[in-house]
Amino acid sequence: MRELDADTLMFFDQHMEALPLYRAFEEILFDSFPVVKKRVQKTQITFSNRHVFACVSFARVKRKAELPMGYMVVTLGLPVPLDSERVAVKTEPYPGRWTHHIVVSKQEELNEELLSWVREAYDFAAAK
Repeated sequence: MRELDADTLMFFDQHMEALPLYRAFEEILFDSFPVVKKRVQKTQITFSNRHVFACVSFARVKRKAELPMGYMVVTLGLPVPLDSERVAVKTEPYPGRWTHHIVVSKQEELNEELLSWVREAYDFAAAK
C-alpha cells in the first residue's frame, strides 16, 4: 500500500474512520490508470490526468441523518447522466458534462461498477 503524505493525513484529521476507504480507493486509482495526478485541497482531494476526473470529499450530498458513519463522497465527471441509486446527486453544470456525487461507506462499494464509472470519467477527462 502506498505511503500517505502529510497533506492527505491532515485532510482526514476529522474523518479518520473514512481513511481506510480512501486508502483503498487511492490504491485502485494508481494501480488502474497510467497517469494519475493527486492534489490535496482544503475541501477535496482531486485526481486528474489532463483534466480532473475524480474527487474525494465529505460533501453533504444528502441530509445528515441519511449519511452513513465513516463515509466519503466520490465525485465523477461524465459525458452522460448515470441512472443508478448509488448516485446521491447529479447535475449538468454545462452541456455534455454531468457531475455525479456517490456516497461510499463500505469497502464492498469500491467495486467493479464504481471502477467502470471511474474509467469512463478518466477517459472523458483525457479526451477533453
